[in-house]
Amino acid sequence: MLSVPPTAPTGEFLHRTGPTPLAAVTLDPELGPVWCKLEFLNPSGSTKDRIARHILEKARRRGVLKPGDTVVEASSGSTSIALALACAQMGMKFAAFIPASATSERSLMIEALGGRVIRVEGGMARVLEAARDAAATNGWFESRQFENPDNTEAHRLFTGPEILSQVEGRSVDAVVSGVGTGGTLRGLWEAFRDAGCDVSAHAAIPCCGEVFGGNAECCSLAFSSDVPGVVECLSAIYESWKQGGDNGGLREWRIDDRRCLDLTRQLWSLGYPVGPSSGLNYAAALEVLREKGPGAKVVTVFPDRMERYFSHKIFDGLRTS
Repeated sequence: MLSVPPTAPTGEFLHRTGPTPLAAVTLDPELGPVWCKLEFLNPSGSTKDRIARHILEKARRRGVLKPGDTVVEASSGSTSIALALACAQMGMKFAAFIPASATSERSLMIEALGGRVIRVEGGMARVLEAARDAAATNGWFESRQFENPDNTEAHRLFTGPEILSQVEGRSVDAVVSGVGTGGTLRGLWEAFRDAGCDVSAHAAIPCCGEVFGGNAECCSLAFSSDVPGVVECLSAIYESWKQGGDNGGLREWRIDDRRCLDLTRQLWSLGYPVGPSSGLNYAAALEVLREKGPGAKVVTVFPDRMERYFSHKIFDGLRTS
């Protein structure tokens, strides 16, 4: 049963949050800092609050979405959590279609915020198909994170300018991000380009599959069928940009998943309570910084918080039961 507040709230805290911090994080003193946007400090705990808010606000202004309506999305977790929170704040219902392998913490968070969770076997392509079928059958609003240009626009209009106002020297040389939908990487690069930065774009992709196995939660391209998430060519946002000529010389960096987890734990030791995608992003950012040389302004994102990964392999050795 989908739940919805009896009336739409008027003072949503989602709309009253300030910019997330930008931290200069150093794990290799010889290379110096990587500039990391602490997106895990957003209201629902991830960078996906950006797109959830922007997509729903624009749809509401266009008159295609109103309080009491149902929003549907196919998401391995973070986008669904963000949409569940946004819908609760805006007086809407929410249905999340997620891979059967997604961690239980994520579905609990969605349900606690009033959303309905539908688990789907067969990978993200099947999850997308199930969500679209349900939307067509029930007349629900699809937020369409993998193809909606408002996804990219949220980061171009808001996240990117925030970073430029925070980074030393007000300029960026390279931007690095894992690629789920591609909206973060593409939107940030476009914001920096439009501001006059000579900036290159770099996609971080986890490889090997030995660690993530069937319970991967890195929000990135996955080339193995053993890793649930976004598969190659699934995101129109990323693929159209990748195939186009104006993409900042886009490069893809393959990162061993064991290194992703190792760096995530190193970030924990510095007091950053992040998930594995932050380790992935930081690992790729170090490779870019090593290539460009110390002093280069390399920017990345810490996408989400650690608590949605308590049942993930990354916590093996810490759990007592």
